[in-house]
Amino acid sequence: MGKRILKGVIIIFNEGDKISYPMNGAGVIEKIERKKILGEVHEYYILNIPIGNLKLMIPTDNAQEIGVRKVVTEEEADEVMEYFKNISNYEECEWNKRYRENAEKLKKGILVDVAYIAKTLYLRDRNRPLSTTERKMFLSAKNILLSELALVKENSCEELEKILFEDAV
Repeated sequence: MGKRILKGVIIIFNEGDKISYPMNGAGVIEKIERKKILGEVHEYYILNIPIGNLKLMIPTDNAQEIGVRKVVTEEEADEVMEYFKNISNYEECEWNKRYRENAEKLKKGILVDVAYIAKTLYLRDRNRPLSTTERKMFLSAKNILLSELALVKENSCEELEKILFEDAV
């Protein structure tokens, strides 16, 4: 992963790199392009996220500050999957406190935290239906988790969902 400089902007990622974008998931940089917006020219990563068929424009000049990172290694993905499998309970706390803590974790985009959110909300839902807000958070965490694991493990999201959630206890 070499850095290159285009007119004073450090480009950390290159076309074809697999990256994770907090709150949206992981995808592949389709291209890096310049756009003139409000009279100023900026560089953007054009990120293709397979889940939901999303295409995002991420400004290159603040990608690191917003938490964009390379996807985890295959070894790290295996560790996250093992960690996910071993989560069997969750802490009881008020839903608003839990929601705030989970929202903060999702913003950071650390995959092991996303896995924790997805699994604990899944377990909660099995015991008692989630509120609409927490269901939305669960689906978001699940999609973020699956999108990154799918890129790393080269499995489909559907296959990984079966592996992770079908026998989850």
